[in-house]
Amino acid sequence: MNYSGTGNEKATAAHELNRTHVGQTVSFEPDEFTVVFGKIAAIARKEGGVTIALQGVEGSGGLQSSYSIPGSQFVYLQPDMLTNTESTIKDLFGKVQENLRGSGHRGEDKTDRL
Repeated sequence: MNYSGTGNEKATAAHELNRTHVGQTVSFEPDEFTVVFGKIAAIARKEGGVTIALQGVEGSGGLQSSYSIPGSQFVYLQPDMLTNTESTIKDLFGKVQENLRGSGHRGEDKTDRL
């Protein structure tokens, strides 16, 4: 299949997954015939690979609840909305600070006056 995620997903090698990724939406290709989409419930690192357990899959139509994949294989993570929002706010705040520092004329005394 050669699945390579969608435009907004971030490619991450499976061996780079850690506890901060638990709860995030992931997609990957465990074999050449299957593409998996789901939320990460648990991540286990083993010698030679990584096992990803998915939330809410147990007992649902014969789907596997966990997949073992090579550590070098890419998985595709949905953007973390909280982190994206936080970095956007920081960027905007930085621009506001920069604009406030840059306002006024050169040589002008910028101290508050009564």
